[in-house]
Amino acid sequence: MDPATLIGIVVSMVALLVFMVLEGADPSSLIFLPAIILVIVATFGAAMSSQTMADLKKMPAWFKMAVLPAKVPPASEQIQTLVSLAEKARKEGLLALEAQVKLIEDPFLKRGLQMGIDGTDPEQLRGVLEGEISAKKAEDKVAAKFFNAMGGYAPTIGIIGCVVGLMNVMGNLEDPASLGPMIASAFVATLWGVMSANFWFLPMGAKILRVSELQAAQMELLVEGIAEIQAGTSPRAVRQKLISLVPPSEVAREAA
Repeated sequence: MDPATLIGIVVSMVALLVFMVLEGADPSSLIFLPAIILVIVATFGAAMSSQTMADLKKMPAWFKMAVLPAKVPPASEQIQTLVSLAEKARKEGLLALEAQVKLIEDPFLKRGLQMGIDGTDPEQLRGVLEGEISAKKAEDKVAAKFFNAMGGYAPTIGIIGCVVGLMNVMGNLEDPASLGPMIASAFVATLWGVMSANFWFLPMGAKILRVSELQAAQMELLVEGIAEIQAGTSPRAVRQKLISLVPPSEVAREAA
């Protein structure tokens, strides 16, 4: 799991548990299996019903993107790779990059360079690569929308659980001694609905959008580098152009 995601979840849960203790509530009351099953399973099912079967096949990748560390290489590594390629292309020509392209692991960079080596028109090359970036952003928005939908359904499903619990309470009014615990149990479902939405589902959707932004920025950096290499720009100019596209905080950190 991504350390930032884990830390955020732990901090949120600890804050809730501390609040319950200070209020005199029993934290173990959260462990109410019927409420957990209803909120988690029903929320997941409701969100699934809003997607297509083609979308549902991508769910494992969506969960990985939401909880695992972001696959975003440091900008300094990308810039150094592009500058090295620019140096070779400047000295020996684009065709000299053919062997190096085969060693590149990034599929986006590999495709872009190969298109440049094949003599693709610069405008067409940029259009194809920018189209890939737009397509990726659109796909990532679908993933984020899935978790945001879960964040929207969970509180309402928690209320449904509360209503069902209160119906059970109303059916047992002849036993006043049991009413208190039954009412408390009924509201646990509402708590789980609100908690899961705001502690897990909505943050997971926001995490996907943030990772998407970072990955798209890296891809845009590669597009600019590929375009400069294809144009025969000097390695020093390539470096300066790419550094200008990196956030100032990252430039300062790399310089340090």
